[in-house]
Amino acid sequence: MSCCSSNPAENFMPEDIQEKIHNHPCYSEGAHHHYARIHVAVAPACNIQCNYCNRKYDCSNESRPGVTSERLTPEEAVKKVMYVGGEVQRLSVLGIAGPGDALANPEKTFKTFKMVREKAPDLKLCLSTNGLELPAFVDELVKYDIDHVTVTINSVDTTGEIGSRIYPWIFYNNKRYFGKEAAQILLERQLEGMKRCVEKGILIKANSVLIPGINDKHLPEVAKKLKEIGVFLHNIMPIISEPEHGTKFGLEGIPSATDQQQMEVQEACGMDMKLMQHCRQCRADAVGLIGEDRGQEFTKDTFANMIFDELEIKYDIEGRQESQAKIEEFRYFLDKANERVRKEKEELSSDGETILVAVTTAGEGMINQHFGSVKEFLIYEAGDRGIRFIHHRKVAYEYCAGPDGANPIDGIVEKLKDCKLILTAKIGGCPQDDLAKAGLIADQSYAFEPIEASVLKAARKYFNLPEELEAN
Repeated sequence: MSCCSSNPAENFMPEDIQEKIHNHPCYSEGAHHHYARIHVAVAPACNIQCNYCNRKYDCSNESRPGVTSERLTPEEAVKKVMYVGGEVQRLSVLGIAGPGDALANPEKTFKTFKMVREKAPDLKLCLSTNGLELPAFVDELVKYDIDHVTVTINSVDTTGEIGSRIYPWIFYNNKRYFGKEAAQILLERQLEGMKRCVEKGILIKANSVLIPGINDKHLPEVAKKLKEIGVFLHNIMPIISEPEHGTKFGLEGIPSATDQQQMEVQEACGMDMKLMQHCRQCRADAVGLIGEDRGQEFTKDTFANMIFDELEIKYDIEGRQESQAKIEEFRYFLDKANERVRKEKEELSSDGETILVAVTTAGEGMINQHFGSVKEFLIYEAGDRGIRFIHHRKVAYEYCAGPDGANPIDGIVEKLKDCKLILTAKIGGCPQDDLAKAGLIADQSYAFEPIEASVLKAARKYFNLPEELEAN
């Protein structure tokens, strides 16, 4: 397998690291356009309480961590993985991300991994944890070749002051701890567990929830500590805090983090750590490409009555290998089209001027989605020399399914108020005119073209320059 990546930074990584992340959609920005993941909800229990979390079951209308429509036994989870793997041949990763904590449910978690390793050996395995029990299970992770672990760490304040505002309690060694003591124990365990994982060659992605007024100014210190430990990737997740979700922070009026706040903190943390900027804060039962959720297509009734012999035929490992070989061929040509485009921030512009560009895409790294059906935009910063991906922005509703009695463009304009361009596969005259009145230029001339190369061309056109960047 070629490990060439559309992200130049990844090409300078050691070959073994490139191989680990190449088709992992969470760990590789390039892979997330092409490869799918599945989360199986086998871990309902949790050993800490977070003020931003409210786990929900049998819930299909919320897309955030801790939410699932079905809880599965390990056997049911493996059946689901094999069934989905046959239907979604671009599936490359199995993750256990709850709906509680994977390592607070070790028997179910590792039984699932053991069976999947036997039945679907081509999948990468990963888990998410708060880190409280991570030091105790590093050897188990190595045993089952689980070389991607995500740890949620929101503070490195050794006094426990910040952590105590986030975590009311933890349950450790058969005892419940509260306040600063709980936060201090959790931090000690998180740091110890991550260090041991790094020593064993396990890639760590650290998630930090951005909570305005509580840890937003502190997160750069978290990034520095993560770099010191050797953490591979840092993901700044904006808190989701609408009151209807029923979290303590939401009910107390702690606001959700804005796109602009996330960008500011990413800028500060990116000085020290490689950032994950394509996260979608997935459900505990997510299926499909990052940014889409096909979980409702694969409920228990679709696979529960099938026997493993049938599922092995359904999984069709040779067919999956052929399909993924075609994906790699497509990625190779896409990377060639986008070559030389992606830059570090200081190299984006010859004069320091950059703009934000919003893109509609249905995947594959192409501008291939109609404006009217978009649920989220990818946001890029672009100058006259290069571009860089910033993050994604979800909208409350699609333009073609907006609320009654209101212009559906209003919510989209508010979401993209700091952008200058929208690149889309197709857009009608009315929304295009409404966007223009708000100072947003919608351009459909790059339909079905590679995203990154098109973003640079569009930005250069905006700056009244030739679209093609001159060869060095």
